[in-house]
Formats: sequence, C-alpha cells, structure tokens
Amino acid sequence: QVQVVESGGGLVQAGGSLRLSCAAGGRAFGSYMGWFRQAPGKEREFVAGITWSGRDTLYADSVKGRFTISRDGAKDTMFLQMNSLKPEDTAVYYCAAALVTRNPSSPSDYLYWGQGTQVTVSS
Repeated sequence: QVQVVESGGGLVQAGGSLRLSCAAGGRAFGSYMGWFRQAPGKEREFVAGITWSGRDTLYADSVKGRFTISRDGAKDTMFLQMNSLKPEDTAVYYCAAALVTRNPSSPSDYLYWGQGTQVTVSS
C-alpha cells in the first residue's frame, strides 16, 4: 500500500521560512516526486519537482530562487524549504508521486497524493 503524507505547514509572517516534509512509503518513493499548491478559488498549481536520484529539479517561476526541493532516499522523505515567503504563497501544499512523467508540472501525471498541509503567510 502506498502512502504519501505531508507535514510542516503553519502560519508565518512575510519574509519568513517554513520547511515541508513528505513521507512516501512503498513504490511511491521510487519515482518522480512533486509539490503542488492550491489557494482558495484557484486551480492546483505546480511548485517544484525532483527526480528519483535527486539530481534534477524543476521549479515554477514564482518560487524559483526562494524554494528548494530535496529528497532523502535513505529515509523515503522529500522536503520543500521555503524562504522569503510572501502572502501569495498562502495555499494548501500537496506532495505527489508519479511513476512515470512526461510533463512534471501537470497534476494529471501524478498517481499518488497526500492529504495536504496548510501554509499561511501573513503580511
């Protein structure tokens, strides 16, 4: 059975930092992993992605230079370090795993999803 579980969300002031974690058990971790977010009234959007090896990463333009994605294969855990947070980063953040992906920024490529963790950035 595959489980994907996020943690680490919370409330932070603008300019602050948060670190999200994603624990992915089973075959979900031997795959391409991604972070998405969804704000109220908006579609789910891609934030960052990382290959199985951890060598290749991809970021949305809106977070490039502020967020860093990484993974620890020994612990089946993925991370999203978020710095210089802005109020527009407020959303529910989701961890997702894709067995095969042709378009890492497309939610439809991902098979397994976590329940989401709320990130709120106050101005």
